[in-house]
Amino acid sequence: MADLNIRKAGRAGRITFTRPQALNALTHDMALSIHRALNGWRDDPDVALVVIDAEGERAFCAGGDIAAIYRAALAGDHAVGQRFFADEYRMNAAIADYPKPVTAFMGGYVMGGGVGVGGHASHRIVGDTTQIAMPESGIGLIPDVGGTWLLSRAPGHIGEYLALTGARMRAGDAILAGFADIYLPEDRWPGLIAGLEETGDTSLIRGEAPAPAPLRDRDLSAFAGADLAAVIDALTEDGDARTINVLWGNSPLSMEAGLIMVRAARNDRRMQHSLAREYRFTHRATQHSDFLEGVRAQIIDKDRRPQWKADAGPGHVAAMLAPLGPDELTWEDRT
Repeated sequence: MADLNIRKAGRAGRITFTRPQALNALTHDMALSIHRALNGWRDDPDVALVVIDAEGERAFCAGGDIAAIYRAALAGDHAVGQRFFADEYRMNAAIADYPKPVTAFMGGYVMGGGVGVGGHASHRIVGDTTQIAMPESGIGLIPDVGGTWLLSRAPGHIGEYLALTGARMRAGDAILAGFADIYLPEDRWPGLIAGLEETGDTSLIRGEAPAPAPLRDRDLSAFAGADLAAVIDALTEDGDARTINVLWGNSPLSMEAGLIMVRAARNDRRMQHSLAREYRFTHRATQHSDFLEGVRAQIIDKDRRPQWKADAGPGHVAAMLAPLGPDELTWEDRT
């Protein structure tokens, strides 16, 4: 397809994002195509590993292409978004559980849906342009695509901090937080990819000492608060007005739910458990959250002035995360 270049090169299955003009944003068809490619290579003896990269210098994948979801929901069709999220999450799980090595070269912006592709690879390489984030609370969603699983495994309270603020991580912080494994200057990526294609041997992947990780020394104890109000109270006591201002700009419902979900994911045995919980929110998002307003403000009209109105009380948060009954996310292959 035009948005992806999927092929075999030597011993490697190759997936390259090819819509740099859109920051390689992930569409529904792209998610399905990635999943189909992985299925096709699973038992292919000629494919020893999978390599995922992207065209352009600005982004590996800056998120999901959610404009279609927005338009359909405004017209009363909420199934478009529900199908997209379900198929995307199945693809995320397929990457995480893939029986062959998956190497992701994550340069530039890696956000939301891009984390869902690169963040679950077995070998995650970052460089000097890398900026990784889960900024969903700024568009009225929650960290999804397995994001709560990754955030829950970050040391200390880094996961809560990243979920609530949507802060961007450079290479060092991405490795510290568990979103990446290896730092390698990007001018060395083409040679490494060529070697992987020729040999299918992941022992060729050798990183260098990563860049500094500022989060390592940052006091994030305020994010231990039981709920959003407690976090803001602690930040106020600390005099951290800058972080408070960031939180005031995000959806209260998204932050309250995200905080609960990151902490719940710490008890999950498999990423699928976290994905299923994320789907409970996103299945309902176009009807019962701030998602449409967030997309309008940040992506459609770009006025950057969302008017958050969704109920952020405990009852509504619980309702957004309640089991979906027959609509619960399942893992049958629909590719």
